[in-house]
Amino acid sequence: MGIKSYEDLDSMQLDALREVGNIGSGNAATALSATIGKPVNIDVPTVKILDINEAVEALGGAERIVAGILVKLEEGIHGAMMSIQTLDVINLMLESLLGTTVESYEDLDEMHISAVCEIANILMGSYVNAISDMTGMAVNISVPAISINMMGALITVPMATYCYEADKIMMIEGKFSFDGVMHKHNLLLIPDIASLTKVLTRLGVYNE
Repeated sequence: MGIKSYEDLDSMQLDALREVGNIGSGNAATALSATIGKPVNIDVPTVKILDINEAVEALGGAERIVAGILVKLEEGIHGAMMSIQTLDVINLMLESLLGTTVESYEDLDEMHISAVCEIANILMGSYVNAISDMTGMAVNISVPAISINMMGALITVPMATYCYEADKIMMIEGKFSFDGVMHKHNLLLIPDIASLTKVLTRLGVYNE
């Protein structure tokens, strides 16, 4: 019998997932630094298993407007990953990449959105590559899709699509800094339960 829900994860399995997060953070710092041309430091992330309401509250509440960039996980692992970006973080990236900022989400044009998706793709790809390297499993991600909406509405889509087996979500809370300023970044990792079981088996912390 495989793991039936995220709630079944024990402390050793969570530690293994945190280690994946640590390596993913290191990869992300290197890739992000190369992209924006500035040194980037990323703290050790916190990996939490939360139900949907807890996740929404941890991310600022159901009515908070944010940008969610979603990719599908394909091939070795099936599920989704979402990068949550606030306007202040988006502006930092836009200023570094394009030398411009925006007053509101409504001011984001096609070039801005492309840059935001590129940064999110780098961050999410770094974590996916860490999973692939540590498990030996090929994992592909789809072209990112961006949506700007209330936090509660954004989480509903991947939860409904990939979490039909449980009402839990894996949240990777990270902090990164450049130009001497610290900023928060959150990733929601939503593998289906069968994929999660495969990952833990490859990491050596689950035996059927």
